[in-house]
Amino acid sequence: MMNAQDPQDPQVPQDGRFDHCPWLFQQEATPEQRAAQLAHQRRLTAATGAEFGERCYLSPLAAVLPDRLRLGSDSYVAAHAYLTGDITAGADCTVNPFTTVRGTVTLGEAVRVGAHTSLLGFNHSTAPEQRIHRQPITSRGIVVGDDVWIGSHVVVLDGVTIGDHCVIGAGAVVTRDVPDWAMVGGNPARFIRDRRDTRDRREAGNRPARRPAAATGNRPAGDLDDRLAAFVAAARAQAPALLARCWDGERYVDRPGAAPTVRAHCDAVEIADLLLGEAPAQLPATAHAERLRAAQDPTTGLVPELGATLPPPADDGFVDDGPALYHVLSVGYALRLLGSEPRHPVHTVRRMTPRPLTGRLDRLPWADRAWHAGSWIDSFATGTLWNLELGAEPAAPGTLEALFGWLLTRVDPWTGMWGRPAPDSGRLQVVNGYYRLTRGSFAQFGIPVPHPERVVDTVLDHARDLRYFAAGRENACNVLDVAHPLWLAGRATGHRAAEARDWAETRLARALDRWHEGGGFGFGPAPEGTGPGREPGLQGTEMWLAILWLLADLTGRADLLGYRPRGVHRPEPARAPATPV
Repeated sequence: MMNAQDPQDPQVPQDGRFDHCPWLFQQEATPEQRAAQLAHQRRLTAATGAEFGERCYLSPLAAVLPDRLRLGSDSYVAAHAYLTGDITAGADCTVNPFTTVRGTVTLGEAVRVGAHTSLLGFNHSTAPEQRIHRQPITSRGIVVGDDVWIGSHVVVLDGVTIGDHCVIGAGAVVTRDVPDWAMVGGNPARFIRDRRDTRDRREAGNRPARRPAAATGNRPAGDLDDRLAAFVAAARAQAPALLARCWDGERYVDRPGAAPTVRAHCDAVEIADLLLGEAPAQLPATAHAERLRAAQDPTTGLVPELGATLPPPADDGFVDDGPALYHVLSVGYALRLLGSEPRHPVHTVRRMTPRPLTGRLDRLPWADRAWHAGSWIDSFATGTLWNLELGAEPAAPGTLEALFGWLLTRVDPWTGMWGRPAPDSGRLQVVNGYYRLTRGSFAQFGIPVPHPERVVDTVLDHARDLRYFAAGRENACNVLDVAHPLWLAGRATGHRAAEARDWAETRLARALDRWHEGGGFGFGPAPEGTGPGREPGLQGTEMWLAILWLLADLTGRADLLGYRPRGVHRPEPARAPATPV
């Protein structure tokens, strides 16, 4: 152990600056102070076998009792830190004052660990027949990736892996793995947002930073990388003409010859945001927003289809209208992309109370139409989101809690999903319904999905169904509804990650072949009338652009696209978790 200055060493600073601000050492230390530091490191190496890279600094006031210690170049350990066990740190790491690092702990490069934080890479058993002090010690270890900031007063427990580029908020208690780029906080720590989501790309720049090679695994560069880069360049160049093609002079249509729709307008806004970083050129951004805001029915807060009227409310007060319920998503997110918001709260959601809500949830067609059940939950939860964003009462007190309580107590622990497979369609309704349900609830509010390993198993099993995933039979809905659950569950588990990556890579290559020069993407074959068909149009283009991002991210290639969905198909939460949930 070395935790005090040897009186025979050359004098170290008496003001404690280097002990508590070790990053100053290389710039300000005198030759005598540098000699004292090297002597301190040599004695620690002789006593413990510790290894140090160049330009390291360990405060003599730190308690260092390692079984093994390896510290990369330009790394620092400040005063009153406490290090024991098997500790490895890469270059440019800082362990700040009063930090505890114990057990088996591996830090990548450029890791900042805040003051008073504890990384506890060990644990005790808790068998009831023995007193705690006699329990054996166990250790699964802690692994922290590259470019990670761990705030002050954080506790990271044994067995946790923190991915690359993460930020752990001050005071967090990290009990489970944290995926790459995540910003988490709280006790227990929960996902807050993706670090790359700057919310305003016009100020931050359209292209996210390219991942370093270490973050993309062992994926070799090759033909698919080149195809992705060529695709996005072509798509950006063709985007203005693609949007103009679907403008009839007054309104947007999905494709030439189709009728104008609200969704077509929203799809145009999303495509322009993805590829151009701005509103479609056919109208000023304020005019786009005003058209969508004006379409909202002030009584219900819903947006009916152009030229249509809303049906009367059901017995529980909710208005059931398919297009209007989807417009809760599409119009709300389009307005957010335009820097605006709905004119009115979604009153039909705001008036719902817990008892009618749970009654409706019980009556949804889970047995044979799980997609329709999931889509209703998607719309209800998204309406709640917009009400929260507007500062209105989102719903009656306890209603949001009732929604998540119902979902968490009704999920099938064997599949991780809601609903049951059907003999004629297999898992199609269940998996597609899972996407819509979790998109609006768990994903949108940043709440971890239950049973993520079982979700991966169910989705990968469905993805082998050649009725929907043979070459030439895939459509945007079916591929999206596999890609997003794999991505979402993959934030919480590495279960069968290689299989998910291989599936995504195959679909990514196929998807690039779907692009029509000057026209965009077609939705794909839709024998059940679930989409507009194979002809290129705005809906197919918006959906496939989002799918490409998900597939690319599953294979470590999302940086090659240079865009990130921010609308209906955004990957990260639209809002931090509500505390009661």
